[in-house]
Amino acid sequence: MSQSSAMQGRFWSFDRAWPWLLPMVAMLLVFTVYPLLYNIWLSFHEYAPLKRRLVYVGFENWQTLFADARMWASLGVTLFYFVVVLIIQLVLGMALALLLDSDDPGMGFLRGVLTLTLVVPPAITGMMFLLMEDPEFGVLSWFLEQIGLLTSSTPILATPATALWGVVLADVWQWTPFMVLIFLAGLRSLPPEPYEAATLDGASAMQIFRRITLPLMNKVIAVAVLIRGIDLFRMFDYVFVMTSGGPGTTTYTLSLYAWQQTFSFIKWGYGATISLLALVIILVIANLFIYIAKVRW
Repeated sequence: MSQSSAMQGRFWSFDRAWPWLLPMVAMLLVFTVYPLLYNIWLSFHEYAPLKRRLVYVGFENWQTLFADARMWASLGVTLFYFVVVLIIQLVLGMALALLLDSDDPGMGFLRGVLTLTLVVPPAITGMMFLLMEDPEFGVLSWFLEQIGLLTSSTPILATPATALWGVVLADVWQWTPFMVLIFLAGLRSLPPEPYEAATLDGASAMQIFRRITLPLMNKVIAVAVLIRGIDLFRMFDYVFVMTSGGPGTTTYTLSLYAWQQTFSFIKWGYGATISLLALVIILVIANLFIYIAKVRW
């Protein structure tokens, strides 16, 4: 074997990490680091239609951002949506996971059916719920009217008090199964000995859940909340398809507002500034949650 072949063999040996990590590092640089740096650069510039190019504006976009009442209202809607949907999906996901944590006949089929909602594109889900919540022929609107929660004069997506809740329904329907699957995996990995001892001691189902299941599942729950919470803060599809931010600005989220400023008003620099603010908020919330929940990767 020649010296060059020997050196090449040593370079590609399994005890050297870099040759195998280079493709992933390259992808991170191209698709993560470069867009982030470009976005930061873009936040200090703005597109000038008359000059047909980007011009340097310094901190003007950042000054406009903190004085923008519409942006703060969008942030409030985003935070409200984030908290409400996360709580609903957490509670429903845990309840359904406990119900499906069984080897009875048919349970495996039900667990498989749960994954079907996850393969539907969010835009299609939004369109589906837009039709179901239509005041004229929507099945959800008809059902809510029959049980007395709504009237024909209060369409779900056209009423400020109910529009955001109509979007929440779509998100909960599609992504609660994601929480269920994560919690099911956690429940299936729990050791049986503590449950056997608690049963022999006469503990009730609620006591077992509070004192054994929840403490053992805390890391799984924390990871599920972290992943889903980051995704919720970036929510765009459902609002864009179902309400376009209306009625008025009732359902304007931060992502939708950034998209509008960037592509509708051609304010590329200001849209980049809004997206950077969203990134900073996500990083702060996520790291604070990791610290409080003591999540270890």
